[in-house]
Amino acid sequence: MTTTRPKAIDCWLNPTWHARDYRPEYLVRVARDYFKREQEMFAQTPLEELLQQMDAAGVERAIVTMDASDPEPYAEVARAFPGRFILSAPVDPMGGMATLRLLDTLVAKYQLRLARVVPFLVNRPPNDKVYYPVYAKCIELDLPISINTGIPGPPMPAEPQRPLYLDEVCLFYPELKLIMAHGADPWWGEAIRLLLKYPNLYMMTSAYAPRYLPQELIHFMNTRGGHKVLFASDHPVLSFDRCLAEAAALPLREGVLERYLRENALSLFRWD
Repeated sequence: MTTTRPKAIDCWLNPTWHARDYRPEYLVRVARDYFKREQEMFAQTPLEELLQQMDAAGVERAIVTMDASDPEPYAEVARAFPGRFILSAPVDPMGGMATLRLLDTLVAKYQLRLARVVPFLVNRPPNDKVYYPVYAKCIELDLPISINTGIPGPPMPAEPQRPLYLDEVCLFYPELKLIMAHGADPWWGEAIRLLLKYPNLYMMTSAYAPRYLPQELIHFMNTRGGHKVLFASDHPVLSFDRCLAEAAALPLREGVLERYLRENALSLFRWD
């Protein structure tokens, strides 16, 4: 078991320094009823304070989830701290050509490094035809994409987030760099089998406290999947300190914690 905590890259950081009025009912309910962190999840944190929290916990870099309709404030922060932040953005697979043009603009003008889609928001599984132009565009742009998997905490549809729907996607688009986000509960075995099957499929444990990761995933990380699983907190959904302390306590073989917390993200996102 690794006894020291390496530096970490957090692959899902919500920009709490940027005030937003976006509070859909499903998000309010999951903050209050599921995570018991309503105040923390909607509180505004000055950027300087957030950086201090990252430093104290050992988070040296992070992928910031930005508002694709107003990217400049997020890009400004990324430019101010070169190498510390890269940008991701959720996109609407139902948006047709507007979504594809948006991806072109975000990559060319704002150095977007990760697209995100959330199946429960559109109630369509990721092998639905509406997603396929987005996948093709991501391959064209050499842009990884994350897709939420597992039963969501909010009171939203779960069926479209079953990992098995990604089997067809990975089969038809083997070049696509695809990341299952938020773990895969309760379909861990299904997700691990897909991770073994497809070289460009990964998992991110965002919004999932490391202490609750199932033994079958830990075994996978310790054996054939050491390069396949990425650390993320979804801060402020979960705190940096809690996630990293729990990650350091996992029964991982020598070198696996370093890959989980940092090295896998460095490789996948070609972080300079």
